[in-house]
Amino acid sequence: MGAIRNDGMTTTLGELPSDLETCHQLIRELLESLAQQTHLSEKLQHQLEVLLRQRYGRKTEKLDPAQLLLFAREILAAGETTLPESPPPTDTPPTPDSSSPPKKKGHGRKPLPASLPRKQEIHDVSPEQLPCPDCGTLRTRIGEEIREQLEYVPASLIVIQHVRPKYACKACEGNIVIAERLAEPIEKGLPGPGLLAQVAVSKYADHLPLYRQEGIFRRHGVELPRQTTCDWMAACADLLKPIWKAMHRLVLQSRVVQSDDTTVTVLDPVLGRFVGRLWVYLGDRAHRYVVYHFTEDRSGDGPQDMLRGYQGYLQADAYSGYDALYTSGKILEVGCWMHARRKFYEARTTDPPRAHQALAWIRMLYEIEDEATEKKLDDAQRHTLRQEKSRPILTKLKEWLDQEEQLKVLPKSPIGEAIGYALNHWGALERYLEAGFLEIDNGASERAMKPVAIGRKNWLFAGSTEGGKTAAILMSLCTTCKNLKIDPLAYLTDVLGRVSTHPARRIEELLPDRWQALREAAAMVEADQAD
Repeated sequence: MGAIRNDGMTTTLGELPSDLETCHQLIRELLESLAQQTHLSEKLQHQLEVLLRQRYGRKTEKLDPAQLLLFAREILAAGETTLPESPPPTDTPPTPDSSSPPKKKGHGRKPLPASLPRKQEIHDVSPEQLPCPDCGTLRTRIGEEIREQLEYVPASLIVIQHVRPKYACKACEGNIVIAERLAEPIEKGLPGPGLLAQVAVSKYADHLPLYRQEGIFRRHGVELPRQTTCDWMAACADLLKPIWKAMHRLVLQSRVVQSDDTTVTVLDPVLGRFVGRLWVYLGDRAHRYVVYHFTEDRSGDGPQDMLRGYQGYLQADAYSGYDALYTSGKILEVGCWMHARRKFYEARTTDPPRAHQALAWIRMLYEIEDEATEKKLDDAQRHTLRQEKSRPILTKLKEWLDQEEQLKVLPKSPIGEAIGYALNHWGALERYLEAGFLEIDNGASERAMKPVAIGRKNWLFAGSTEGGKTAAILMSLCTTCKNLKIDPLAYLTDVLGRVSTHPARRIEELLPDRWQALREAAAMVEADQAD
């Protein structure tokens, strides 16, 4: 027979207490135990749903718009001063403007880039077809028809022989002279700058591991073991580190820096297997550089080292490793509404009414950001729009959060943790209202982590601590080039060919954006001279 523990004593179901006070006490304890078990069951169910969604479900956090209509009354009550009034319905449809013709939808393929080389193949008629069938006179050429076809020419490896003639005086039989050796990326090394750039871009921009590249080179008849190419990448990172430092220095001149981090498995021959971290630091629109940094752990030492001397806004997640940066007041924390929204989204199964109501408030905030983007507002106009529309919504949301926390929700429940997260970081979450150049979330830094995540699925791990640092430097340059619409292969081929002899005081000329500007200026000068 089952037993019930009451005040340290075991009471069987056949020996229930007879007095009313003891029965009430027993009922209270049973209800408390039941509440604890229910709370534990809900939390486990929530964790199971999250794990199943991450493993098998969709990664997007989309909601059915019909669910948010349940809170239409609350949303309209809070946003009556912020939502634009819809025009009254009319019976007659609007007449189109006859002055401007309607835009036609594009059809057909896009034209091929003019920068691609062209090779003509003439398909002429046979000599027997040239005589005119009526009079027999030979027909003359009056034009041509050209159809462009895009073709692929497989990549090839070539051997460049650098020949330096020697000269000597026959009369003296001596005084030999020879041209100086050209600068090489790797002193007396086999690879040219183009090959080094190809290996680096293939791995750190196209996520092709070195062992797969080894097989590709073998098909060309060249044996390049992965250990050799790994050493090449370390040498390239050492050459390009001054450029990485210059990018880092300019990122610290930004008004706002976004940061995030992700894990990287390391198989170090000395330290063994451990989980390292790749951090990213993004500059603002005036300093559009992506700087990655490798650390052996997730302690706050990495951010403190990279952001030493920085003054401005830092937008990141609520990781405690950043907290030491905010104590001096020189760095101001900007929260991320994407992280706050995610917690309410994950709580929607255990407490749908509260979770969806919070999601409705947050959606209104993002709709205001979309409005500013669609209207192409500048920083001042965006700041004004947020004060007019976003601040009243945040005020209502804060009042709702305070009320729900104090009166209704359990602190350890999923919805309680979501509300607690928002309240604990409320100052950082609403700080984006202070300036128009601040973003509502740090989505840009999370997107900068995607190349790491995609590459990690292919190359799986870093071979050492130095390998992690190499990856950070080369990924910084490749990702920055891609964000600036610069071909990373062309950039690295050119820079690796001359960085070893480039003056250190002019290293900023080799930054991707300034390198591109100098090339465009040189092309314009050549075009003017040709004219």
